[in-house]
Amino acid sequence: MRNPISNVAQEIQPSGIRKFFDIVSEMEDVISLGVGEPDFDTPWHVREEGIYSLEKGRTFYTSNAGLKELREEICRYQKRKLGIEYDSKNEVMVTVGGSEAIDLAIRAMINPGDEVLIPQPCFVSYVPCVMLAYGKPVTIELKEENEFRLTAEQLIDNITDKTKILVLPFPNNPTGAIMEKEDLEAIAKVCIEKDIYVLSDEIYSELTYKGGHYSIVQIEGMKERTVLINGFSKAYAMTGWRLGYALAPSFIMKQMIKIHQFAIMCAPTTSQYAAVEALRNGDEEVCQMCEAYNQRRRYLLNAFKEMNLECFEPFGAFYMFPSIKRFGMTSEEFAERLLREEKVAVVPGSAFGECGEGYLRISYAYSIDNLKVALGRIKKFIGRLDNE
Repeated sequence: MRNPISNVAQEIQPSGIRKFFDIVSEMEDVISLGVGEPDFDTPWHVREEGIYSLEKGRTFYTSNAGLKELREEICRYQKRKLGIEYDSKNEVMVTVGGSEAIDLAIRAMINPGDEVLIPQPCFVSYVPCVMLAYGKPVTIELKEENEFRLTAEQLIDNITDKTKILVLPFPNNPTGAIMEKEDLEAIAKVCIEKDIYVLSDEIYSELTYKGGHYSIVQIEGMKERTVLINGFSKAYAMTGWRLGYALAPSFIMKQMIKIHQFAIMCAPTTSQYAAVEALRNGDEEVCQMCEAYNQRRRYLLNAFKEMNLECFEPFGAFYMFPSIKRFGMTSEEFAERLLREEKVAVVPGSAFGECGEGYLRISYAYSIDNLKVALGRIKKFIGRLDNE
């Protein structure tokens, strides 16, 4: 029989996160610090709006681009947060999670052989999405000594005449790194000079702990060459509602909506009504959740210091990225032993790219009580390693 499987699909490796948690799912009494999912419930008034939409029979398709009220609210939100105006009719669309928005943007912009620059460690979807669009992913190794920020020098060193898009995954999953205004200004100057477009994944924009979030679209000349990705999963604890959005120049957005039209049709209607309520009246809950995450962040930093586990201070998202290089084992070996011996699940840094080797991703989207128990077990495990 002829092989029915695409060569590109065969070439893509399964997610290192899922591979590891297949093992976790078969074990009992495991404390997991591995999943990037808020432990909070979706705020009640947001859930109530979703329930109300069902009670009122609002179960129809929305437009391909998304519910009109939601697109308008997204634009108001960006104006309020970033001071940037978008056209709700032509520059915004609602997607099935931020992941679909990433896929649509790359497929709408890439021709076969075009290069996409992807700073790593990073979220696992970027490289496969580029490959599925027949583009060429080019990874840039972020350095701990630079607090895992992308520098203009690194960007310049990786640009070729085939470079078309730069992915900016900040605040970053898995490192928790952020890019500040001066960092982005240097990056923007290079992008404008070299005529490069930017895919700015800002899904963690509400979860920053150092003076608020700054976006590259706020820099003159960058809104016109940037696809901004955001959503509701992290800030509003709405992971299961599967709702994200993209903002982009109209000539890019037109093509993204066309692909979305044939592949998905529209995002879930109930989720869209709930999201309108989240944007209108959810700021207080977002601030409360952010404050709780910051408390946990500080707790982990102090705990790591006490157990001599080296970790730079992250100022975004809800992840720590401690180094385990001194133990002389791979991140996967370390994570597997920790899971087997102490029943604590973390994610090997190698799941986020080769340059993540030697690190672990530890999520603090869990209660302080769970963190205390888990860190006690990690301290015990490290103490045992130090005595081997």
